Formats: sequence, structure tokens, C-alpha cells
Amino acid sequence: MGTRKSKAPPPAQARASMKKDLPEQFRDYRHVWVFMELERGHVHPVSFELLGEGRRLADQLGVQLAGIILGPPGDSTLHAAAEAFAYGADLVYLVEEPLLTDYRNEPFANALTDLVITHKPEILLLGATTLGRDLAGSVATTLLTGLTADCTGLDVDEDGSLAATRPTFGGSLLCTIYTLNCRPQMATVRPRVMRMPQRSNKPIGRVIRHDWRMLEEDIVTKVVGFLSDDRSGNANLAYADVVVAGGLGLSNAENLLLIKDLALTIGGDYGCSRPLVQKGWMPADRQIGQTGKTIRPKLYIAAGISGAVQHRVGVEGADLIVAINTDPHAPIFDFAHVGVVTDAVSFLPALTEAFTRRLAPANRLRLVN
Repeated sequence: MGTRKSKAPPPAQARASMKKDLPEQFRDYRHVWVFMELERGHVHPVSFELLGEGRRLADQLGVQLAGIILGPPGDSTLHAAAEAFAYGADLVYLVEEPLLTDYRNEPFANALTDLVITHKPEILLLGATTLGRDLAGSVATTLLTGLTADCTGLDVDEDGSLAATRPTFGGSLLCTIYTLNCRPQMATVRPRVMRMPQRSNKPIGRVIRHDWRMLEEDIVTKVVGFLSDDRSGNANLAYADVVVAGGLGLSNAENLLLIKDLALTIGGDYGCSRPLVQKGWMPADRQIGQTGKTIRPKLYIAAGISGAVQHRVGVEGADLIVAINTDPHAPIFDFAHVGVVTDAVSFLPALTEAFTRRLAPANRLRLVN
């Protein structure tokens, strides 16, 4: 006797059938929080990007947007609070404590968890940086709530739940994840995924100081020194205004010189798609895409890159995407602004030469005049 397979309900219907009433202890959780990543007196830019996104979500929900700052007493911590207001926050929760001078998981997770339990936010957003990923996982585990990592999109559905979208199955699909029965709803977002909001001269608003204490002897990890990686030479593709990248269409590692030459000519940086890192042609810090860097340049030139989903999510925030590929049906042409169907190996030298002539000092002077 055969078995009859039931037809799967459509996504919205399936989600509705999973929806349960929010437990009583979570019904008074309100407002959107953004963790402000403060290290050595500097706020990571992803914090401002998340304030812009958090402002949109808070407005949709009709609630307040709060910046969360954990740091040592001093001017830099207070300056971070002022910047939170300048980028859209309605209020700031502030924990000042010498133990929070340098990031360590235990005191930061303890302080942030204590803040959440006391003030009860419905949404908590953190940057998907090395620090943010470490902290978010610990806080979510302690609070027994859900965490959606490396989101590429955030929204609020009709019943006020956070809809967090991220790539899955190796980047071949995008899925939307809900935390239905726990609070806060937590998500991390990588730098440059969201647009940087416009900074305003908004005055400092309400600052709520949270009293938190922990003893140094109760913390397992100790800070023995600080070594800056400013001179490490690693690529900083996420914040480059112009990026040129190559893929398997370049045929061999020697042809990577073509994208480096073009990037140097137009004052940009260079990167690659994931297969080139897997082949050992370029280091991992040059990889662009879901498992590499997310970029948002003014100009992105992709040479010999097919444009699979995992690459698309890392580049679609660029103002102008120019794609060069021999395959007219390559996925990258679906989202590129300008497409050139040709062999990148022969086209790149000609493009570099054209830019060299155009950007020559005499021509620059002629263009200005």
C-alpha cells in the first residue's frame, strides 16, 4: 500500500501555522536596540549603518530606537553616545565600567545580558564583526533566544515580528527567519550590507546609565597587552570607493595582474570571487561575497565573474556595477548596471589603457577647465 504525500503549504501559510501566542513574560518587550561597537575610543562604522536600519524598523513598529554603549568611563564613551543620537537614536543605554576598557566576552556578555533582562527590548541588532559575532552568540545562548547571523535584509511583518533574511545552502538560496516565541529577536549584519545613514546635528537626548558591577577576579581572561593591526597590510575592501575583481574567467593566476593594474590606474582596490581563493590564487582577505567581504563602492568592475547568489549578496549595494563576461546568460548580468559580453583577458588591458589616457595630467586639466 502506498503512502499519500500531503502537499506542502505555501510559505506564508506554513509560517502562520507555526505562529503561537507570545508567552506572557515577553509581551512587555518593546523598542529596537543597536549595540554600538566601541574599541579604543572608536565606534565601528557598522554600528552607524545598523542605527540607520534600526531607525526604519523602529518607525515601522512605532517604538523607540536605542543605542547600547558598553565602555570605560571617559570622553570617548560619552562621544560615542553623542554619535548615536547624531545617527538616529532616541535614547542611549550606557554602562561605564573600567572592566569594559578592552573587549572580553565574559564581562561584555554579562553586562549586555543584564541590560536586556532589565529593560526588555524586542529587537537587538549587532554588527557581524569578530567582536559582534562572539558577543551575540553568548548573549543569545544565555537569554535562550534566537539569533539570525549575517543577515542581508531586515524587515517587520504584519504582526510585528522581525523578518531576518540571510543566504543559506552555500549562498544558493535566501531564507527569511523568524524568532516567534522568544525575545529579544536578535540579528547580526555584516559591515557595508546596510547603507550608511546621513549624520545630523541632533542634540544629545536621554541617556540611561545602567549600574553594573563585576569583579576582575571573576573574569577568566586577562588583558596582557594590545597590538594594533593597522599595519598588517590586510585589504580593506569594505570601505573602498572603487573595486576591481576577477573570477575564473581570467583563466590563470598570472592574469590577476590585469585587475591589479586596472585598480591601480583608477585609484581603486582589487579583490576576487570565492573560487580564486579556493585555488590559492588570492588570499582570503581579498574575497568578495557572502563568505568574504561585503562591499558598497561607487564603482565595481567584475571581470570573469559569473555572479552566483553568494557573490551577488556581497556586491549589490554598489552604486555602479560593470560586468565583463563571455557568457551573455551569466547571472551577473541580471543585476549589473553595465554589461560587456567579451573576454575579460583581452578587454582589461584595453580598458586600462583607455583610463590611463583619460586620466593623464593633461586630460585632467582639460576636463577641469
